[in-house]
Amino acid sequence: MQTETESASPTPPFRPDFSGLWIPLVTPFDGDQIDYSALKRLVAHYRSSGSAGLVVCGSTGEAAALSEEEQMEVLHAVLAEARGLPVIMGVSGYHLGQTAARITALGAEGISGILLPAPSYIRPSQAGLIEWFNALADASAVPLILYDIPYRTGSTLDLAALLSLASHPRICAVKDCGGDPAKTRALIADGRLQVLAGEDINIFSTISQGGHGAIAAAAHVHTQRFVRVIALLRAGKTAQASALWTPLLPLIEGLFSEPNPGPLKALMAHRGLLRDGLRSPMTRASAALAGRLQRLDKLMGS
Repeated sequence: MQTETESASPTPPFRPDFSGLWIPLVTPFDGDQIDYSALKRLVAHYRSSGSAGLVVCGSTGEAAALSEEEQMEVLHAVLAEARGLPVIMGVSGYHLGQTAARITALGAEGISGILLPAPSYIRPSQAGLIEWFNALADASAVPLILYDIPYRTGSTLDLAALLSLASHPRICAVKDCGGDPAKTRALIADGRLQVLAGEDINIFSTISQGGHGAIAAAAHVHTQRFVRVIALLRAGKTAQASALWTPLLPLIEGLFSEPNPGPLKALMAHRGLLRDGLRSPMTRASAALAGRLQRLDKLMGS
């Protein structure tokens, strides 16, 4: 017998495709206020970049510093400007009922999926994590991407848990920040979850082994080069992909040498895409790093 939640969110008739490059969109600020004009310009900018879509209210989007009302306002602004470009919404929480209710409501917003991490601070067992994600998948009308990021949540999804969760029809992909290459290879070999590189430095290795794509903060800049690298790797053209990828490595390293998205926003501000502002406790990049990023960016060309 179906529960009310199960009947309200039927199984999708096909597995969605989250392959390619996804941009985890930054949230621009003007002082302490969200800069919606800049946000809409960013969406228009990336709409024609060749990216697969946008992720709203992820960690790069400083979602933890936004109220739930602000998060919804950001989502609506992005959807209004996306014009058919797929949008994934980041959702986090540690109260199961409240998180399930939010996920259920988001199913009516026209999003393509939800990026969902483990509950932070609690550090449940693997059985508890399986129960958490299955319950939220039951509550969702859209596909879920598991966000395996233990250094933010305090919980690691082990391989057995991920393979168990892959059986749920609405759990379709994983953003892989787990730091375990063997687990990454095993998930790719299993084939039920699309594996998306979540650490930008691992894009080349993940996709060359059969991963499907990436959610990459660094790809806010030189987006088309990232798109091309992924396309070449998926076509088996490793040498061509490497020639485009290798020059990106110093820039990627620099963008993550201080807490994200401070360095990224500094470089984007230099490019005239937004103001260089973050909400506390996030801080702007140091002047030395900002200058270094500008020099690396210039070496890369447009």
